[in-house]
Amino acid sequence: MTAALPPTVLRNVLTALMLAIFLGALDQTIVAVSLPAISAQFNDVGLLAWVISGYMVAMTVAVPIYGKLGDLYGRRRMILTGISLFTLASIACALAQDMQQLVLARVLQGIGAGGMVSVSQAIIGDFVPPRERGRYQGYFSSMYAVASVAGPVLGGWLTEYLSWRWVFWINLPLGLVALYAIRRALAGMPVQRREARVDYLGALLLILGLGSLLLGITLVGQGHAWTALPVLALFGCAGLGLVLFISHERRCQEPLLPLNLFGNRVAVLCWGVIFFASFQSISLTMLMPLRYQGITGAGADSAALHLLPLAIGLPIGAFTGGRMTSFTGRFKPQILAGAILMPIAIFAMAITPPQSALLSGVFMLLVGIACGLQFPTSLVGTQSAVDIKDIGVATSTTNLFRSLGGAMGVACMSSLLLALLHQGGLEVLGNPLLGSLQAGAPEPAMQVRLLDTFRHLLMGSAVASLLGLVAAAALPDKQLRGR
Repeated sequence: MTAALPPTVLRNVLTALMLAIFLGALDQTIVAVSLPAISAQFNDVGLLAWVISGYMVAMTVAVPIYGKLGDLYGRRRMILTGISLFTLASIACALAQDMQQLVLARVLQGIGAGGMVSVSQAIIGDFVPPRERGRYQGYFSSMYAVASVAGPVLGGWLTEYLSWRWVFWINLPLGLVALYAIRRALAGMPVQRREARVDYLGALLLILGLGSLLLGITLVGQGHAWTALPVLALFGCAGLGLVLFISHERRCQEPLLPLNLFGNRVAVLCWGVIFFASFQSISLTMLMPLRYQGITGAGADSAALHLLPLAIGLPIGAFTGGRMTSFTGRFKPQILAGAILMPIAIFAMAITPPQSALLSGVFMLLVGIACGLQFPTSLVGTQSAVDIKDIGVATSTTNLFRSLGGAMGVACMSSLLLALLHQGGLEVLGNPLLGSLQAGAPEPAMQVRLLDTFRHLLMGSAVASLLGLVAAAALPDKQLRGR
């Protein structure tokens, strides 16, 4: 730990970092509702999905690079760089004149967001003892939940009453406030720097490997077959890039991602836990509104409200898990409780029809709590298991697995949903990623077939969550140091 901070200073730092986290998380959700308006103005559907996918892919790839640069040159410099790039790219998004310009600006925006999210969490690892980190990481997780609720509502209001461009213009004042707050909160804080060379070749190979992997996964989630030529080509590039990256990192004096971290049992198991927790939470955020709309014929606004229990449960679980970690000094019980609760709650959702609003809401609340119990505590477990000099890269790797889990969850569940719909002769849902639903409730026979389709899909999701339970059960139950 770099230094102990007075409570007032730590509070100011936490507030500023939470604003940065919220800003990066908000742009993952606020843009989705403006896609029809963007498509109508530019008359371009082919690149529409990349307005969101480009942002998430760039953010995921940038996370480990920011983590290493923060370890080398100081986190204050890196987070200010990320916020500045994010804010400037938001202006470029708002001024875009065609879909190509918008997608490029979104990629730059995602690169900036990668620094805001990963470096914020690493800063807490610098200034807070391991035993207390769960509480603060729980606050950060609550920002994701708030963004998941506020994003669609705010985005819909801005698009309806102003313009879709205001979805990006709103980042200008928020970004400037975050820039000022973090610059002031982190001013004068001790920074440990060391002379080192940046592994530019490693960064290039990692971008090639992870970028190709995520692009391939994204194509599958958009309806392409796993055996389609573009998908196979991207997966081939991903395999080649990652093999070359590993080979290079083994010989590099200052590796971008120290491979010895993957020999750390606690860190690897925590990454497995957070991968499958994110797999479930992101894929269910996409699936549950589709299930609700497809079976009941409700509108998009009602489907968004249907997700509210899931969003409410996440900060409850994060707050409870963080407090319990600080109180007991152990992180495994909270992770294991969330991992046990997850498959039970998803299976219960599978056998509960969406028309049963109360029961569905309760089970979705439990899924949110299960996710919240695992997210911050897994990060605390990872940070406590590595050396101080590796906290930045370990934190960014945790965020990397969280992003990979979400991307893989959407791709796998979307492709499985498409296969089940095709097998059952159901075309009512169209492309699940774009949510192109037909108006009105379907015929009773169609409702029964849709219920059966989504029941099988959710049961498959519950089975997948058992892998996260295996990783949680294998974690050693260690006592955290510090108060």
